[in-house]
Amino acid sequence: MLAPCPSRTPDDLKPRWMGHFCGLCLELRDDAGQFARLATNYDALALSVLVEAQQGDEADSRNAGPCALRGMRRQRIATGGGPRLAATASLLLASAKIRDHVEDGDGLAAKPGARGIAGLTADRLRAKATVIGNSIDLDTAALVALIEGQRGIEADCGPGTPLTAVTAPTEAATAELFAHAAIIGGRPENAGAFRTAGAAFGRLAHLLDAAEDFEDDAERGAWNPLAATGSGIEDARALAKVALADMKRALDSAVIVDATLTELLLDRYARHAFTKTFGSTCSTHQTAERRGYRERRDYRRERRHERRSRYDYGYHRPEPRNFFAGLCAFTVLCCTCQMCCREEYEGPWSRKRREGCCRDCDCCDCCPCDGDCCGCGCD
Repeated sequence: MLAPCPSRTPDDLKPRWMGHFCGLCLELRDDAGQFARLATNYDALALSVLVEAQQGDEADSRNAGPCALRGMRRQRIATGGGPRLAATASLLLASAKIRDHVEDGDGLAAKPGARGIAGLTADRLRAKATVIGNSIDLDTAALVALIEGQRGIEADCGPGTPLTAVTAPTEAATAELFAHAAIIGGRPENAGAFRTAGAAFGRLAHLLDAAEDFEDDAERGAWNPLAATGSGIEDARALAKVALADMKRALDSAVIVDATLTELLLDRYARHAFTKTFGSTCSTHQTAERRGYRERRDYRRERRHERRSRYDYGYHRPEPRNFFAGLCAFTVLCCTCQMCCREEYEGPWSRKRREGCCRDCDCCDCCPCDGDCCGCGCD
């Protein structure tokens, strides 16, 4: 949800954002091993940012050495409780995701011989999360119980079940993580406001994920909360819009020393994710000239994508890689940032053309109101 958008991030905030990203990555390496760096999660950076926002210049940091992912440049990175809290959240999320694939028998776990390895990996990541959580006095057992209770709630829900009942475990777990950020930041009086903001953040993330996967899940016959409860995209949009407002209101009520990076991630990036998933109804900003430009640009992009992906249309169809070869390819793509920074890359297992997640920033020129349509008061 909080994937970076280079075109919409002020230049003076890019090094600070990178400092939290690298701080999380290195924390995972130091406390959980090199493999755990693959669990680096953009959304979890919000926890590290919240801790720093309460401490200001007193926040822990250090100079990190050159890294290939930064073009062999040095970087001032965040250290201490903030990155540890973010690392705990990243590992728990990765463990839960892998465990879901194991139990459902889909994704990588569906590959021959991969189910056992995936199960062991999920257990190892959870154990590492517990160790890091204990170092910052975080009760990970309660978080694990909430995560494991999600499957039971999904099994019991049906048409007419409120969407809020399905998102409740995610809200509760995220609320506790946000509240603990107040404790680590030395501002226990912020725990209530952060808990409210965390619940809204969890609901927003859950709804955005459900809305993005709605059509794909329908084609694959996979479970989706919007379909299972009989709700629609508009119902999810309404709840997500309320969650955005609740999160902003709660954060505004907290005592924060430096809110610049917090507003970037939990306000601007969050509204960007909302607009990208649900669209905007600020049609008054979309002039005919600008709509024509966007249509021509989209046409050129589709033609370019078609030319570069001809093997998907019968001209040439490379054989998919097996699990281990695909894992090696995935590691290379991830460690060299090709999955986010390249315009197109070859899928590690399927070998189909994929688009880099940071290359298609439709928000960057969506309208003259600087892309903040969903937050400008229009419905």
